Amino acid sequence: MKPPATVKRAAAWALPYWTRGQAGRETPQDLFRVLYLGWLVALTLKLLGSAWDVSWHFKWLRDDLAPPHLLNSAGTALVVALTVIHGYTGYGVDKIALRLIQWGTGVFLVAVPLDLINHRVNGLDITSWSPSHMMLYLGTFFMIAGVVRGWFMGAPPGRERTVVLGALFAFFLENVHFPEQHQEYGVLSIGAWDNHATYAEPILLQFAADQMGRPVDRVMMVGFALPVPDYLYPVYAVVVGASVLVAARLMIGRFGAATLVAGAYVGFRTLIWPLLTFTGFPPSAVPFFLVACGLVVDVAFLVRMPAARAVLGAAGVTAVAYGALAAQSVLLGHLYGAVKGQNGLLGAPPLVPASALWAGLGLMAVWLTVEWLAARRGLQPIEARVIATATP
Repeated sequence: MKPPATVKRAAAWALPYWTRGQAGRETPQDLFRVLYLGWLVALTLKLLGSAWDVSWHFKWLRDDLAPPHLLNSAGTALVVALTVIHGYTGYGVDKIALRLIQWGTGVFLVAVPLDLINHRVNGLDITSWSPSHMMLYLGTFFMIAGVVRGWFMGAPPGRERTVVLGALFAFFLENVHFPEQHQEYGVLSIGAWDNHATYAEPILLQFAADQMGRPVDRVMMVGFALPVPDYLYPVYAVVVGASVLVAARLMIGRFGAATLVAGAYVGFRTLIWPLLTFTGFPPSAVPFFLVACGLVVDVAFLVRMPAARAVLGAAGVTAVAYGALAAQSVLLGHLYGAVKGQNGLLGAPPLVPASALWAGLGLMAVWLTVEWLAARRGLQPIEARVIATATP
């Protein structure tokens, strides 16, 4: 059977580029766009698979060949192909971006068989916070970080560069927030139990009860649906989720960037909510508070720039900029109010107010680290370049 004409034309176009080279070689813009379009498709497949995956596991007993896993695997196959192309040709990435992509893909591929072994040994292990699952997120974290850097360094200025960068950060936010979905699904599953209804199939509930060594009762349901401490959800959301939005605001360099990235992720979660529930899958609490988080981040950067430009001494700029940054990061403690409000209106995982102190300190440390890394790796925000230009 002969390949279609479109396949022949694509092969004829791509073949001249298949030459070995070092990372950082000059990349034709048409090839650059095709490579990163491939990344957007791969990450979209993984996004759709992961979005379906948690809901699936709160309804059915685990299956290695479940449809969400197959959809995610299709995205992973494309990721591996793109990683090989970047590594062999050197096109579309610098050395740092290539290493991040390669290490991230490698960690992810190692984590897959470890996760399968973990499920064989430990049974259900539904928690999203298990070590093998965390390796999957970590691998994806480095992989997307490499893609973000590759696009940031190679794309020409303009609307396309900004839009794609925002989309990549939305994928980034989805990956880091993914384990939090366990509590977001779990809290509504417990609410359904309390209302004398269940979302999970009897075979799944019985398997979980047998593994815990107790009958199918509320204690078992809580252990199944909320197996981690209550303080973990808000602390992780503030420290890790907000840090991604900080990085997005830094690299995109425009007011509203963090809000739009958070809004894109929350919008996606809102869109798939009825698609899943109307087809019989369990619902989840949607993290609407992340939009408020993005807005606070944007406002913090808006306030920070004039404060930094107020003093233009040799060390004064850095001191004022970082002092203002630290002060603004404390404001994100108010996000606990947003989570509490959502809990009362729409449903959210349990909130431990006393953990706000640790969330604020953790966010301050990570935020300053993101600033330091951005400056060190040449990914400074627009504000920093303006201040540097204005310094006599």
